[in-house]
Amino acid sequence: MEVKRNLYMQKTLVYSLLIFFSILFLLPFFWMITTALKTPEELYLFPPKWIPSVFQFSNFKDAWTSQPFNTFLVNTLLVTFLSTLGQLISSSMIAYGFARFTFKGRDLLFMIVLSTMMIPWEVTMIPLYMEFNYLGWINTLKPLIVPSWFGAPFFIFLMRQFIMTIPKELDEAARIDGANAFQIYYQICLPLMKQVLILVGVFNILNCWNDYLGPLVFLNDQSKYTLTLGLAQFRGMFGVDMEGIMAVTLLISILPLAIFFIAQRYIVDDISNTGIK
Repeated sequence: MEVKRNLYMQKTLVYSLLIFFSILFLLPFFWMITTALKTPEELYLFPPKWIPSVFQFSNFKDAWTSQPFNTFLVNTLLVTFLSTLGQLISSSMIAYGFARFTFKGRDLLFMIVLSTMMIPWEVTMIPLYMEFNYLGWINTLKPLIVPSWFGAPFFIFLMRQFIMTIPKELDEAARIDGANAFQIYYQICLPLMKQVLILVGVFNILNCWNDYLGPLVFLNDQSKYTLTLGLAQFRGMFGVDMEGIMAVTLLISILPLAIFFIAQRYIVDDISNTGIK
């Protein structure tokens, strides 16, 4: 009886802490929603009013149409789609090579690839700008898309760890049937990598969608802006229009939140399967 009581108290404590911290993390998001629906008069009341007396849904339309956010959305979707496609193709091919091919210096080369994760983007920002400026890519979307087609060390690591869990007997059976290395990669490994591909895709979508520094460095014209730059410009032009800022922020957050919650099961399962525990 005493053991059951202790177990019940432990569960109660754990669930209470989880509920407390969940509410703590959800409060800013809830405040953003309520602020986006408030009138300017209710925005600066003290003490603060959590629930607006009248929901001003017109704030969303007014804020969205005050700037060319439709153009920003198209640019962001284009960058996100092409960048994610490039990461999935390039990182999976590189990871397959590291996991299945045996060659001299393979492990050393893999360690060098992983070591590049320790170099912050701020260090490579100026060299990248000089390189893209030489290529004539500044003020285009190419600097935000093309590098993704050469793989990312973290994604390569995740996919390599997953591929190493796939039995090599499948490769040997395919070779006996006459399949070459690319056919084994495309017809056998890729279908089995569905979960880790979803994981990498979600991570890259979130990275591209929330990227601010990259577009800020490489883009100049407003017609090329992404949503993060558009939001920053909106905040600069309408600095005290807090309800408009919150409305645009909420609209921008809907898609990545939906993608994250839809793919949450794959994220949890694949992180445990790729050795990151």
